[in-house]
Amino acid sequence: MQWVEGGPAVELSEEDLALIHALQIAPRVGWTDAAEVLGVHATSLAARWERLNGQGAAWVTGHLVGDPKQMSLAFIEVDCRMERRAQVVAALAAVPEIVTVEEAASNRDLVLTVVTESLQNLSDEVIPAIAAIDGVTKSQTSLCTRLHSGGYAWRLNVLDRRQQQRLAALNHVARVPGPLPQSHKALLPLLAANGRATAAQMARALGRTPATVQRQLNRVLGSGVLSFRCEMAQRGSGFPVSVQWFARVPAGSHLSAAAALAKVPNVRLCASTTGRTNFVVFMWLRSVAEVMDMELILQQSIPGIELVESAVILATAKRVGWMLNPDSTAVGLVPGAISMGGQAG
Repeated sequence: MQWVEGGPAVELSEEDLALIHALQIAPRVGWTDAAEVLGVHATSLAARWERLNGQGAAWVTGHLVGDPKQMSLAFIEVDCRMERRAQVVAALAAVPEIVTVEEAASNRDLVLTVVTESLQNLSDEVIPAIAAIDGVTKSQTSLCTRLHSGGYAWRLNVLDRRQQQRLAALNHVARVPGPLPQSHKALLPLLAANGRATAAQMARALGRTPATVQRQLNRVLGSGVLSFRCEMAQRGSGFPVSVQWFARVPAGSHLSAAAALAKVPNVRLCASTTGRTNFVVFMWLRSVAEVMDMELILQQSIPGIELVESAVILATAKRVGWMLNPDSTAVGLVPGAISMGGQAG
């Protein structure tokens, strides 16, 4: 599988896709354990990952979950002057709390995903910052009331069921209730930059002992504050088209609607929201021609759903804190991508 963007093709082999799929299931799995599942030597897997990661073709990040029960997750539609569009996109992408910036072919110019510590942070800091950007003419905010599924759950369909089950078992982490101590939050930006960072690597960065960081890391992993995901360049996934639907579902049917969509492998995000519509669905598709097929599936799977509008994404400048090249490969993490309790990431 390959994609081209003004130059030589970057190719993803079946072995590359298998490794990415494995890390989608178990983002922090050790190379020895992964090698046993995939039937490849651990050293080869590590070298393969170093190449993929170095090309920006795949990366692992730990990001704030955005669960509305813990923090504020919002979707903001932005209109801007056409001649200022590039500058507006760059300015929006530089705001740490704006985790995803997408250009859309729809009634809005840009679609933003925003995660803040609280609703007050959103209203007092982020929305005014958006309004102050030269070229922005209008914005409209919808709040997520329930996040049913996110990109962390999206999977390639490469590994067989037995391999997937073995990796899922390796990904189990015991939950540790209670808030994170302030000292533990220093690990969050390091895990955002490299979701596979080891305790030894973080200890060197923080000037702490490996034993101390390992204990803190276990607490962070068990807290559920971060969601770990293996992301990849979309154009290498086989699903190069992104589409977002703004819909209405009957009151009381949100959970059943989300359960029905859990069976649709293309879904990257499913959320209940406030605003003109109350349900958002985001998918990766093989082509624009699949939009009609998916709309039929949505209509058949969710009784009473009203598809108000669909938006095809023309370009993604930033995804879950990471800046992207035009060919969808990763450039790097935006500084301050995780800010929690005053701790800049």
